[in-house]
Amino acid sequence: MAVAENAPIFARSSPQPLAVLFERRFGYRLQMDSVTRNLAEGALFTDLYQLTMVQLYWQEGIALTPARFEHSFRTNPDYGTHQAGYCINAGMADLIDWMNAFRFSQGDLEYLATLGNPEAPTFGTEFLGWLGSLEDAFGELTITAIPEGRAVFPGVPLTVVEGPLAMCQLLETALLNHLCYPTLIATKASRIADSARGRPTFEFGLRRGPQFGATAGVRAAIIGGATSTSFVGAAQVLGVSPAGTHAHAMVQAIDALGGDELEAFRAYAKVYPEETLLLVDTFSTLKSGVPNAITVFDELKEQGHTPVGIRLDSGDLAHLAVRSSALLTAAGFPDVSIVLSGGLAEFPIWQILTQIEQEAPEYGVDADQLIDRLIFGVGTKLLTSEGAPSLDGVYKLVAVQQDGEWKPAYKISENPAKRVIPGHKQVVRIYDQSGRAVADVLAVDEEDISTKDLKLRNPKQASVSRVVGQEEISEIEPLLETVWNGSPVPGYDDIDAARARRLEDLDRLHPGVRRLVRPHVHHVSLTEDLWNLLPIE
Repeated sequence: MAVAENAPIFARSSPQPLAVLFERRFGYRLQMDSVTRNLAEGALFTDLYQLTMVQLYWQEGIALTPARFEHSFRTNPDYGTHQAGYCINAGMADLIDWMNAFRFSQGDLEYLATLGNPEAPTFGTEFLGWLGSLEDAFGELTITAIPEGRAVFPGVPLTVVEGPLAMCQLLETALLNHLCYPTLIATKASRIADSARGRPTFEFGLRRGPQFGATAGVRAAIIGGATSTSFVGAAQVLGVSPAGTHAHAMVQAIDALGGDELEAFRAYAKVYPEETLLLVDTFSTLKSGVPNAITVFDELKEQGHTPVGIRLDSGDLAHLAVRSSALLTAAGFPDVSIVLSGGLAEFPIWQILTQIEQEAPEYGVDADQLIDRLIFGVGTKLLTSEGAPSLDGVYKLVAVQQDGEWKPAYKISENPAKRVIPGHKQVVRIYDQSGRAVADVLAVDEEDISTKDLKLRNPKQASVSRVVGQEEISEIEPLLETVWNGSPVPGYDDIDAARARRLEDLDRLHPGVRRLVRPHVHHVSLTEDLWNLLPIE
């Protein structure tokens, strides 16, 4: 393989921490500041074995061999007491942004040159020179993917990467890192939005999120159905209005300095007369918080302002919402919002709404009207995907090209869940005559599946199959779209389109697939032709 004439040759030394290398070269020690963070999150944002495999391919002369890798996940999230029946795809925009900026810097290459034994370094100087000469490392890749916002299922290729073997391999770690966590969070947000019955859900989780990864998490939450976020920086980037109320500390501080809760509420209303949403549970929600809020709301109304509402952050949220609604309505504020927060996620929200429907009539409250005024603030449990903190995403070689012909790449495992479905394939979703999605189907790429009855095979159980006649099918929808063709395809980062796709897909899923507990299984199947490519067990 040709190496650029100006490829650098690197001096060797014993392995040293990155900060020590910088100190030796520049005379001072760097901590994890913006410079070293950029190094860590650039071309070296990968696992070591990706780089060692790329060097092996380079030395074997197969680095440029056309290859096809597929990314999927093995199981839906299981939160313990409840389970997801689907996932919402997310993260592609951040991956493409990372790919677009990908370059091996001088610092990257100098660090790689230090790895291994000085007499037997891990990476050869010519190989490092080749890496340094890659001005557009991903310029020969094509990526097709199921678009962000779509409902996706285990075993279905979400992302297909084709191009030189070495570059496909180099992408693996970053691809999984950029796609798995956002998909997990978009899924959690979607379930929360579903549980909230269309009421607004605000994302409040930055303070306990995964450091700077929270930015990707918030974007995924918005794709998944969250209405807004308290994270100001993410709101700016995403083009949404940030949401928030006030701190308990404000009420505590004014009270400790000789004032009281009412004075604190008045101070807030004075500064933010058009945004007055009061946190009423610092002392006693029903004895002081809501009555003091009503006093301030009356004063605002007299001044020509419209109060926004109250926020409940602790206690029996359903009971307090019912009682607060009764007080607010009696005082002439039947339409102000009631924001509920504090440890919420999809299951607690479902329980709260169920309790409100049961308890509201006891206090003369119309349950439907109360639910219509609710807003849910969801924090830690969303951005950490509590109960299911990781998605088991995988990225597998499925085919290589030899003499212009695609050859299946096999991986046989004693665990059927880890078996690779080989070959160059198409991915479609089929809908029944009612317009409901009934299965995702993997087929051989050149197979015509629109004119014949489909014998569909369970990819994990050889004895399980079914036949779906063409008369039962109203639509066969290809799922993969091109998002990268040597460079980004316009529209890859359209978050509004992703939000719309989620709503469209959920409307077409079987209602049982959307259940919070023990959801119905959406079938993922192989055509008979693709099944026949599998190795005999």
